[in-house]
Amino acid sequence: MENIRVELGDRSYDILIGNSILEIIGEKLKTFNFSPKLALISNELVFSLYGDIVSESIKKAGFDLLTVIIPDGEEYKNIETLQYIYNELLKYKLDRKSALVALGGGVVGDITGFAASTYMRGISYIQIPTTLLAQVDSSVGGKTGIDHKLGKNMIGAFWQPKLVLIDTKTLNTLEKRQFLAGLAEVIKYGVIWDSELFQFIEVNKEKILGLDYNPLNYIIKRSCQIKAEIVSKDERETGLRAILNYGHTIGHAIETVTKYTRYLHGEAISIGMCLEAELAQLLNITEPSEVKKIKELIQFCGLPYCLPEDIDRTEIISSMYLDKKAIAGKLKFVLPEKIGKVRIERNIPGEILKKLL
Repeated sequence: MENIRVELGDRSYDILIGNSILEIIGEKLKTFNFSPKLALISNELVFSLYGDIVSESIKKAGFDLLTVIIPDGEEYKNIETLQYIYNELLKYKLDRKSALVALGGGVVGDITGFAASTYMRGISYIQIPTTLLAQVDSSVGGKTGIDHKLGKNMIGAFWQPKLVLIDTKTLNTLEKRQFLAGLAEVIKYGVIWDSELFQFIEVNKEKILGLDYNPLNYIIKRSCQIKAEIVSKDERETGLRAILNYGHTIGHAIETVTKYTRYLHGEAISIGMCLEAELAQLLNITEPSEVKKIKELIQFCGLPYCLPEDIDRTEIISSMYLDKKAIAGKLKFVLPEKIGKVRIERNIPGEILKKLL
């Protein structure tokens, strides 16, 4: 079992990565000074697959456990679902020393974290991510939140988990589309930080797509290491952490305009990464050969790489200006200089964006 530490002073925590390790969660929870009452937040599909093993482990460790099942899908990462969670926690009388356990993908993890950050002004929570995207990205770093119809993740808080437990065996039951969406975020880490990771994915792409444990374990571990290092240096995205938003300025706008129902998060980000690489080329920041490498790898992995004609370009641009990354009416883009190195650009001329889209 691998152990990666996210160093944040008294809020530091471990990321545990292994195969078939769900059953250890109860013993890990006993190491914290939690109240006897805990709550497990999941969705119906994930709970049907892994709910029993996680619940039994927690109960065996001596905890009373409330189970809260929420609908599956990004369109349910909203204030109505959050209100339902609050109601269940209050009825069960969870207190300030209680903790929430998020079992599921990014939607479950994000909304559980935000519920934890706001319930009784903040209680603890644990992340057990079961999708590749959640394992390599959303479960690590403490970004929590819900969506608003006008923008993705516009309501939220920075609230770090006490522990992240990643069982790679859960990927065996993940549908292919969800797996590929997660792979988009792994490719992102290669572009923004680690050219060797990018090359590793290029060389081992067939094995990764075939769920070969060894390369899969490596890309998960390396992605978590990169995010842990970045978050440890810049927890609240005042500088360095912003590079994790490569592909997200356009990607979030695509999700918003399509009402969170047409694309999975990673799919929208893969389009965003390709377009933002093209933007870097238009601005003479990167070479066409680097853009070609990014687009070819994304295409090979079965991910979308261009904006369909039926999506309104004007709406995309308007949505970008509502994004939380926009400051004083100026958009912020993370643009690749080359594979493994990016820079942040502001004040992109409107005519360039129109030409790009």
